[in-house]
Amino acid sequence: MSDSASLATTPRSARAIALCLLATIAFTALDLGSKSWALDNLSVERSASPGPVCQPNEQGYILRQRAQADPVVLVEGMMELRYAENCGAAFGLLREAPGWVRHLVFGAAAIIAALALLLLFAQGKGGRYFAWSVPLIVSGALGNLADRFRLGYVVDFIRVFWEGEIFGLREWPTFNVADITITVGVIFLLLDSYAEGKREREVAEAMSARAAQKKALREEE
Repeated sequence: MSDSASLATTPRSARAIALCLLATIAFTALDLGSKSWALDNLSVERSASPGPVCQPNEQGYILRQRAQADPVVLVEGMMELRYAENCGAAFGLLREAPGWVRHLVFGAAAIIAALALLLLFAQGKGGRYFAWSVPLIVSGALGNLADRFRLGYVVDFIRVFWEGEIFGLREWPTFNVADITITVGVIFLLLDSYAEGKREREVAEAMSARAAQKKALREEE
C-alpha cells in the first residue's frame, strides 16, 4: 500500500454507524432524563406568573419560570445540584438576545452540526477520537435543542464554586449533562485533529525520504 493510499478514507460499516446512533440516543436520554429529574426535584412552581419566557421585565431582569427548591449538596462548599434556567447557549452565551434570534441561531447550529458530524462519521473521516466525539457532541446539541423547543430555555443544575476568586470568578457557570458531553466531545475533536496532523506529517516525511532515495539511486546509475 502506498503512503498516499494510507490517507484515503473508507466508509464506516453499518455496525459502526448503528453503534454511533445508539450511543447518541443513550447520551441524549441521559441528558433529558437528568433535566427532568432537576425540574421535579430541584424546582417548584412559582406562586405568581413570571411573565414571558426569557424576556426581561420592566426592570431589565429575566425571571425564572420556576422557583428554586433546596439544592442537593454533593461536595460541601464546592459542588451542588441547584436549579437554573439558561436562556443562552452553553454557559449562558446569548442569554439576553431576542427569543427568535436564539431559536434561529441555536436551532440551525445544532441541526447543521449534528448532520455534518454524522455524515463525516459515515464517510469514514477522522480517527478513533473523532468517532468518540460524534455521539457526545450530537447528543449534547440535540438535548439542549429539545429543551429550547419544549421549555423555551435550557435546564442547568450542576453548580461548581470555590472560596476566593480565580480569574475574577467565584464559581463556574451552572451547566448540565449536555454541556459536559459537548465539552468532552470537542476535546476529542482536538485530539483527533492533532493525531491526524501527526499522521499526515509522518506520511509526508516518508514520501519525501523515498523520493530522495530514488533520486540518489538514479544519480548513482
